[in-house]
Amino acid sequence: MSGLGVGIVGCGNISGIYLANVPLFDGIAVRAVADLRPEAAAAQSEAYGVEAVSVDALLARDDIDIVVNLTVPNVHAAVSTDALSAGKHVFCEKPLATDLDDGRRLVEEADSRGLLIGCAPDTFLGAGGRLARALLDQGTVGRVLSGTAFVMGFGMEHWHPDPTFFYQPGGGPVLDVGPYYIAALINLMGPVARVSAVSSTGFSERLVSAEGPRQGQKIPVNTPTTIFSILEFASGAQILMGASWDVWKHGHTPIELYGSDGSMRVPDPNFFGGVVETTERDSDWTVHDTAAMPLGRPNWPADKPTRANYRALGVAELASAVRQGTPHRVSGRFALHTLEVLRAICDAGESDTAVAIETTVDRPAALGEDDAARLFRPS
Repeated sequence: MSGLGVGIVGCGNISGIYLANVPLFDGIAVRAVADLRPEAAAAQSEAYGVEAVSVDALLARDDIDIVVNLTVPNVHAAVSTDALSAGKHVFCEKPLATDLDDGRRLVEEADSRGLLIGCAPDTFLGAGGRLARALLDQGTVGRVLSGTAFVMGFGMEHWHPDPTFFYQPGGGPVLDVGPYYIAALINLMGPVARVSAVSSTGFSERLVSAEGPRQGQKIPVNTPTTIFSILEFASGAQILMGASWDVWKHGHTPIELYGSDGSMRVPDPNFFGGVVETTERDSDWTVHDTAAMPLGRPNWPADKPTRANYRALGVAELASAVRQGTPHRVSGRFALHTLEVLRAICDAGESDTAVAIETTVDRPAALGEDDAARLFRPS
């Protein structure tokens, strides 16, 4: 069966890895790119040999089945709504929306039209997430009782050419990087039931040091940049999560899970590979490398790979669900539950009150090794 046509809306920083990766996956091919800044679309058109068109023209094309929404978070909902209205399936960069009601409307709109809407993070389908899930499901560490998750650094202004939106409402470490951690934890342990948090803002403004139009300028900070939260899962497990852009250096591992029979270290959920470590009770750590697994081999940066970066996996997984009726794992409902947890962390941090989570979702079906290999067809 022929593949599905992909149109990318949003030709900013993240678009390059999608354009580089889509040809490596089965069943999808980029037909066109678009951006409100024609020069941005033209640059990616030239770099990757795809056609640059206007957003309206892209949505009107019959050879585009899936719109990949790579715009800034504050317009995710509007762009995805336009794509669904045009009869296209949608895969959106995280988060699904910045407002929970907008997220609900997107899922309802897709359902009413018989379309699929998916959303990053898709990283939990990579080798690191699959192996952690398999070991957990095998009972390697027993029942998860508690754990920690830490996403910390000193912001985005040192690498992003215009990091302004990161520090405005809808940005911040929870909504920007937190989705990788929350999605990974839900995939491993199921839905979250309640959230409590405290938040603060370390600096009132940031100096942009990255090359670009804002280099040397100061940008205001209008959203909390440090939030510590407690996630209470429906399973009974409790996870302490720290998210901060006010930290110069730290020694925390990304995710640790503490079970009734041992402990587990889960690799960085912002990427697709890494090393999973487990213990049997208080024994030494056993290392499980994922480099030989499908979607686990380091491939990024291209000149000297150190990490597995297979963004566009979620697009291929969505396309497989459309074409072959396979499970849709990076679904809108999974993303909606993730979004509610993210919003609840932010709301709890501002109100100093625990927030109950209203949505729920089943853990997505585990992606088997043969299925992962079939989705990926490297040259």
